[in-house]
Amino acid sequence: MRRAGGKPRGFTLFELVVCILVISALATVLLQRLAYYQEAAEKAAMESTARAVKTGLQIQLAQFIIANRQLQAGVLEQADPFQWLERKPGNYGGLFREPLQPGNWYFDAQEKQLVYVVATGNRLELDGRPGEKQLRFRARLLKDRIRIAGGQVESVTGVTLLPVVPYRWPQGSQ
Repeated sequence: MRRAGGKPRGFTLFELVVCILVISALATVLLQRLAYYQEAAEKAAMESTARAVKTGLQIQLAQFIIANRQLQAGVLEQADPFQWLERKPGNYGGLFREPLQPGNWYFDAQEKQLVYVVATGNRLELDGRPGEKQLRFRARLLKDRIRIAGGQVESVTGVTLLPVVPYRWPQGSQ
């Protein structure tokens, strides 16, 4: 195909190579951003579930206190925290089972720990455990000394869900 002036119409090989390079660079950036957003979504979902579990523990402790059964609060540190939720999330696997699917929660009954198996976690940093892809949490009762009738008594004042090993999962831009 030629134009009226006799010059060929269409792309030259050089122009085609430049277009391919630009498109591949854009695709690389897009894939990196998608991976980043997928990891950010996983982190948000994990933290949301952990907050729901913590709230469930706190509600159960409040029920023990209201019923004047504070001595039973120790069960909160021993039992599976997901049992206090009305509905368990779809990615809860129950008691420890093999194989562990990435992106799922399970309860390690032997260690009394709630475990999340990280699916992506490219930016996840566990203190002293490089390459580890499991976040472990443990329910802990908060206790305080209260003065009663001239003496002091240790009383349960709250419950929390703490990571067994400190971790950092940065959220900032990549």
